[in-house]
Amino acid sequence: MAPIRIALVGVGKIARDQHLPAIAGNDDFVLTATVSRQDPQLNVPHFSTLDALLASGLQVDAVALCTPPQVRYDAAMAALDKGLHVFLEKPPGATLAEVDALRGHASKAGVTLFASWHSRYAAGVERARDWLANRQIDKVTIIWREDVRVWHPGQAWIWEPGGLGVFDPGINALSIATHILPRPFFLTDATLTLPENRAAPIAADMSFVDTAGVPISMDLDWRQTGPQSWDIIVETDAGTLSLAKGGAVLTLPDATHVDEDREYPGLYARFAELVQGGTSDVDTRPLQLVADAFLRGHRKATEAFHD
Repeated sequence: MAPIRIALVGVGKIARDQHLPAIAGNDDFVLTATVSRQDPQLNVPHFSTLDALLASGLQVDAVALCTPPQVRYDAAMAALDKGLHVFLEKPPGATLAEVDALRGHASKAGVTLFASWHSRYAAGVERARDWLANRQIDKVTIIWREDVRVWHPGQAWIWEPGGLGVFDPGINALSIATHILPRPFFLTDATLTLPENRAAPIAADMSFVDTAGVPISMDLDWRQTGPQSWDIIVETDAGTLSLAKGGAVLTLPDATHVDEDREYPGLYARFAELVQGGTSDVDTRPLQLVADAFLRGHRKATEAFHD
């Protein structure tokens, strides 16, 4: 089968650090074009806008959208209208309704739509899911704390409505939790801490409960300096499971498992599988939980934040 000709739309930090190496390392894809305000000099045709690419006549089969979520709907819809398969960076959109609209449009167009959740492909996640499948779960604790100045320097869009603020990394934890925990869970309380000069939170404390009454707590903070914390701890009748470093390190009662990073290679392997099989994968559960936090959470002001 011929490689999938893919265009990368939005060539920022995540695209350079993760998408480009993953595409280059997967024989099912060939990078055919880039779209961004500045030419990234990658020895493929470059366009300043997606509309320019779509009007150019250049043959592409798919696009990977790495733009901020606030503008992703229009780009995805334009690509779907041209019969292209679409890979959505996380979060898949700025609202649940627009993602649902994209899903319906992709189905009618007969092309693939992939809402990617890269943390689900971290090395320890599938093993954790399998281990938890038949356990009695007593308590879940999620601690996701990092330094925004390190991971999102100068990214003003992330503080705007639809940019999610601290939920941009926090949704990664929710994407893992919704995948590994055997029952659905929902929000019962939340406190969102917003800098007085920003529209999105810099921290959040959240409480969930699953359908069997198991408590799940979540601590998000973008003000952590020094070592970063990306941990999920699950207490069960058979001992404690811990996923550390964003899911890369799995500790079970009898052993610790550490494997090489395969998040974005896993995403592109999945995207190729979907395209070749003529199917889509659009899971909005993590975004739904974030939306519920904005819907139900209390808001607390804190001091202004400046990069």
